[in-house]
Amino acid sequence: MLFYAPSTRTRAAFEAGIELLGGHAAYIDMSTTRIKNGEDIEDAAKMYDIYGDAIGIRILDSAIDHVYGEGRKIVQKIADVAKKPVINLADCTYHPTQALGDIMTLKDKIGADKIKGKKYVIMWGYSSRLRGRCSVNAEALIATRFGMDVIIAHPPGFELSPDIITHCKKNANENRGSLKIVNDFQEALLDADVVFPKSWISTGMSKVGATAFGVDHEIEIHNKYRNWRLTQKHVNDLMKKPAFVTNVLPAYRDEEVTGEVLDGPNSIIYEQAENGLYSKMAVLTLVLSESR
Repeated sequence: MLFYAPSTRTRAAFEAGIELLGGHAAYIDMSTTRIKNGEDIEDAAKMYDIYGDAIGIRILDSAIDHVYGEGRKIVQKIADVAKKPVINLADCTYHPTQALGDIMTLKDKIGADKIKGKKYVIMWGYSSRLRGRCSVNAEALIATRFGMDVIIAHPPGFELSPDIITHCKKNANENRGSLKIVNDFQEALLDADVVFPKSWISTGMSKVGATAFGVDHEIEIHNKYRNWRLTQKHVNDLMKKPAFVTNVLPAYRDEEVTGEVLDGPNSIIYEQAENGLYSKMAVLTLVLSESR
């Protein structure tokens, strides 16, 4: 497991999962390797390919100065030279194993045969800290793939990549779902079945990075939208019943979403975390069994 970026859940879940399956995870903190001193990533990848039966990579956010696409390039470089399976443990663009656990949770809560056509709101939420888009992209991609009616609500200037939007529309068309983008989160929440509140950096910062754009400048932009915070009143007054509140965690309490919501009856965040373990075990089982 090659970690350029820190993790609370992904590392723990993959380590626990492979141990439960009878395997072993070797955790490599990439900041302690020679990569930071200029070693070629392809050379390192070929070496790790010899040492393990699969390679997992996590690279996002401050590890790539928040430049969208840079983490994905590293994952692709390693996958191009590795002969063993490569698993994306989150990059700047995708967080596939997170999305698998989350859709598993929604199927459990809503019903596997009832999830199609349910309204799922992916809501930008105010934060005083920088956050990437990988889980936002992943949620939109998998929800549309399962035929949900997805609404992405964000303030102006926080648009997602056109490639992601195009892929989501294709998913929705093929699976009888829908995709809509709005700039009013309360409008989006009306009659919603599920909401996922999360901050992500502006489109401007994603193009040039935190160093060039300026962290303080980015936070100033976020501060214009402090009212973009999910409260229990929003859940009670606007959403359907039962309503489900999801979050991939970490959730910045009382910024993106209030603590009352996260600890309340609509929250399913810890079920998501548990199912993240099972979905990661499923990925490991499929990938490693097919690679032998």
